[in-house]
Amino acid sequence: MSLAGILAERIRADGPIGVAEFMAEALGNPQHGYYMGHDPFGAKGDFTTAPEISQMFGELIGLWCAIVWQSMGSPSRVVLAEIGPGRGTLMADLLRAARTLPAFAAAIDAYLVETSPALRNRQAQTLAQEKITWLERFEDLPEGPLLLVANELFDALPIRQYEKQAAGWIERLIGLDAAGGFVFVAGEEVVSPALAPDVLAAPVGAVAEICEPGRALAAAIGRRLAVTPGAALIVDYGAPVSGTGDTLQAVRTHRYHPALADPGMVDLTAHVDFQALAEAGAKAGATPHGPVSQGRWLLRLGIEERAVMLMRNASPDQAADIAGRARRLIDPGEMGTLFQVMALASPALPVPPGLDP
Repeated sequence: MSLAGILAERIRADGPIGVAEFMAEALGNPQHGYYMGHDPFGAKGDFTTAPEISQMFGELIGLWCAIVWQSMGSPSRVVLAEIGPGRGTLMADLLRAARTLPAFAAAIDAYLVETSPALRNRQAQTLAQEKITWLERFEDLPEGPLLLVANELFDALPIRQYEKQAAGWIERLIGLDAAGGFVFVAGEEVVSPALAPDVLAAPVGAVAEICEPGRALAAAIGRRLAVTPGAALIVDYGAPVSGTGDTLQAVRTHRYHPALADPGMVDLTAHVDFQALAEAGAKAGATPHGPVSQGRWLLRLGIEERAVMLMRNASPDQAADIAGRARRLIDPGEMGTLFQVMALASPALPVPPGLDP
């Protein structure tokens, strides 16, 4: 039976389910989840992430990590981990850039936090020449100084949705229409969701979202950084401050797809609430920095200078391609403004590179 059939049976038996349950099953069901059985990245997949667009992205993150490592006092061993590492492309580019600072490269113990068997296999191919350890959870990382990278991770964590009605906030659920298709339905109980004050005051009809796993992960990172030197770099699309709006979306073969259609067969994401992540991390003891737009952050780290270096020995067509890829990462009309960059850091560390106000 397909995942759509399994979820439909569950709804018929027990009633409507939350958006978070639908999303968790659609993406992570052990047998039918979107990420569990195939590689969705790249031109032949459903979407393309920044590391797949240009090596410069991962290289600059490697530079960022090296500078933060130095600000930590250049510890002799450092846990360098990526959560949700895709094909392993970012980590490969990061480690290559790290070798320009041999002492930093020698200090690295590299980890990938990944639950998908298919993606683990792909990562192992990409990083065949590297010493990598795979883990299931952030909490499984060993103790010690930490550098953590999460690129387009938080947008794939399940969200709850709430709708403002005259009587108050109700949870938005997913039920079935007369034809058996998935549709949004209103919950029956008024609830008190943990929303920012400005969001709670939104007018009737407003939709708000909460990513509980995202807040929990930010808090876990914050607790670790409160007692262990280090920093976590978070890059994703979303808003710097909490707001309202239905941002649940699906993508298939690089085109938008109805969000509730074909669960398990399409990428399902929601915009990241960076304010909520910053607050969760800060409450746990870390210091948040940013967010700033991805375009501004990459420019501050020197993406234009890196592009010029790569173009020196390139053919005219290759040089145009390098310039176009850099533009895609930083242009406001591409990824430059929609994507935000934020760090959670140990309180004693200085502001990480590129994240000055």
